Amino acid sequence: MQKKLKLWDAIMLVMGSMIGSGIFIVSADMMRNLGSGFWLVIVWIITGVMTVAAAISYGELSALFPKAGGQYTYLKEIFGKKMGFLYGWGLFTVIQTGTIAAVAMAFGKFTAYLIPSLNDAAPLFQSGEFKITWIQILAIAVILLLTYINTRGVQSGKLLQNVFTGSKIIALLGLIATGFILVDFSHLSENFSLGSDSFNNLKKDISGNFLKEGWEPIGGMTLLGGIAAAMVGSVFSSVAWESVTFVSGEVENPKKNIVKSMIYGTSAVMILYLAVNYVYLNALDRDSIAFATNDRVAVNVIKLWI
Repeated sequence: MQKKLKLWDAIMLVMGSMIGSGIFIVSADMMRNLGSGFWLVIVWIITGVMTVAAAISYGELSALFPKAGGQYTYLKEIFGKKMGFLYGWGLFTVIQTGTIAAVAMAFGKFTAYLIPSLNDAAPLFQSGEFKITWIQILAIAVILLLTYINTRGVQSGKLLQNVFTGSKIIALLGLIATGFILVDFSHLSENFSLGSDSFNNLKKDISGNFLKEGWEPIGGMTLLGGIAAAMVGSVFSSVAWESVTFVSGEVENPKKNIVKSMIYGTSAVMILYLAVNYVYLNALDRDSIAFATNDRVAVNVIKLWI
């Protein structure tokens, strides 16, 4: 197989697979669980360390089996063909398919923010609670278009991936820059003070409630419970970096470049994620983050400048 993907292409694939709608919405639910900018940043740091460590570990597998196929290849080589077969079909019918559907729907919902008529349009079909909307049709059309482009070959898929990933990185950098330059009033110290003293309380009473007066814990959760619940969102936004292993056979010198791409890509994305959350905490107060409409925290930040 001709090697058509270089290290840079592999890094862009890692970053593009990780950066999605999550970073723009999950911080709202995380703030509802934590109630503190201090702990919001701590949770993102924990997630970053876990993600990079997992990428390094996974890189060892890619070096041992530098073939296309990713997890399917590793499971087949380690546990036998039956396990590889079951995982391959599970990936095709549920795991990857479900992820693609979720991301496509998120794209449709954000597009509907720019084109409100999509939200207001009557469903194409409805029977009880089941309905087919224009947002769903848009999501399906995007999936079909991207599938077609990728079936045209590695070169067209690589170009599409690099363009899309580059645009996402530029968008995040723009949000980060303007989030500190154009904000009239900074909420950073206010958001960090909320809950920062709970770090000392944690040492004395591991089960003590951690939120300030006037902010009720969800279900009476303690600090560790809040962190665990919040990590659902941060981890969701930080997965899919392993997708580069699906095309290991297309990458130049895969034994080295796949490992490097996962380490460099995951590290860069987690730094961007931390910076974006600092923008949220700088531009918005706690309630504006936690109770953003449809959890679209980034939209609340953008509204400050419109």
